[in-house]
Amino acid sequence: MEIVFLTALGVGGATVLGAVIGFVFKNISHRFSDIVLAFAAGVMLAAAVLGLVLPSLEYGGRFGVVVTVVGIFTGAACVSTLDRLVPHIHATFGHQDSTVDKGRLDKVILFVLAIAIHNLPEGIAAGVGFGSGNTADALFIAGGIALQNVPEGMVIISPMLLAGVPPKKTFFVAALTGLVEVVGTLVGYFAITVSRALLPFFLAFAGGTMLYVISDEMIPDTHEGGAERGATYALLAGFSLMLLF
Repeated sequence: MEIVFLTALGVGGATVLGAVIGFVFKNISHRFSDIVLAFAAGVMLAAAVLGLVLPSLEYGGRFGVVVTVVGIFTGAACVSTLDRLVPHIHATFGHQDSTVDKGRLDKVILFVLAIAIHNLPEGIAAGVGFGSGNTADALFIAGGIALQNVPEGMVIISPMLLAGVPPKKTFFVAALTGLVEVVGTLVGYFAITVSRALLPFFLAFAGGTMLYVISDEMIPDTHEGGAERGATYALLAGFSLMLLF
């Protein structure tokens, strides 16, 4: 349990680290942001496939394929439903600065809410990995999510500062989005602890939530600013990096 809690803090703390970097580099270009976030998408893609989907097939036994496919689509559907039910701005990961000013603080709040919405399933994915009992795979998943959280924390800072939010409050809000991941990690871990029979489904469910965020938001957003080729190679680099672990 101790390693789960420490990992949860690490996953959430990666967002805080990104926020600190965001304060240092306030004016990040769209091209740089696209490439960094595409790299993060590649890391998440590898973590989802190698750390969640494939183990789901392995633990699923005779009906592993069916359980895994159902879990993937259920996870994706849950994130999609959450997107529809909770009012927020589509998380364009750092491209909000052109639409936000001091009189439109509500847009910044909705933008941050979008980040928080997607941090919850990522945290759950990390917790589910520990529920499998395979610490190596769990740390692999958590490491991938943490790497992705650093640039995500970076891009929260600029829109909030431009909207006139004081630096201390900006940092506090960024830290709260990281706290969501800590909560999600603990929820995912305890859910699997209560019912290990559902492990293959929950592994696939967590993988589905991550695949949905990658496909629905991260890849489109990193390919709309003119750096499509660089973003594609950055995604491949992120995916390949995870193959080394």
